[in-house]
Amino acid sequence: MPKIVDSADVSPEAKIGEGTSIWHLAQVREDAEVGKQCIIGRGAYIGSGVKMGDNCKVQNYALVYEPAELEDGVFIGPAAVLTNDLYPRAINADGSLKSASDWEHVGVTIKRGAAIGARSVCVAPVTIGEWATIAAGAVVTRDVPNFALMAGVPARRIGWVGQAGVKLEQVEGTENRFKCPQTGQIFEQVSDNELREVND
Repeated sequence: MPKIVDSADVSPEAKIGEGTSIWHLAQVREDAEVGKQCIIGRGAYIGSGVKMGDNCKVQNYALVYEPAELEDGVFIGPAAVLTNDLYPRAINADGSLKSASDWEHVGVTIKRGAAIGARSVCVAPVTIGEWATIAAGAVVTRDVPNFALMAGVPARRIGWVGQAGVKLEQVEGTENRFKCPQTGQIFEQVSDNELREVND
């Protein structure tokens, strides 16, 4: 069974996976789907219809707005924000208050194993590739390749990371091969925005 503390606000219409923990003052809205063995930290917000895979971590006070989709093993750091409105306004052009029908939700998609650093912002619509890492405080405004290490405002690629999250080191004597100093895995850069694992 999931572990949900008394102060959390979890809609009865949300689907919560086996072994998931939802901590103090977190809110999980209706029709959200949270996978198995996830952790949703204090004060985090999971919007209606958000889909999360298994083994995800959403840290304290992170805001995951619908219609975000998180694959398995995604990490969302403290106070990170996944937006959902490309042209935000509180009111319409005629001065009337905007309602849900007055704007189109756009989402952030985060692929397997990717990590979003503390206080970073992902401006929808964007896709974060598998195992990519977004540095703390970065603002992501365009799609991110698999294994990319992104930093800055707006975020730009400053290197590559492997599955362990450690910055890859260039293999001596090569121009396009990189090695994970933790796992020893070798990768090959095939273009400016594409890195592939080498299995030979």
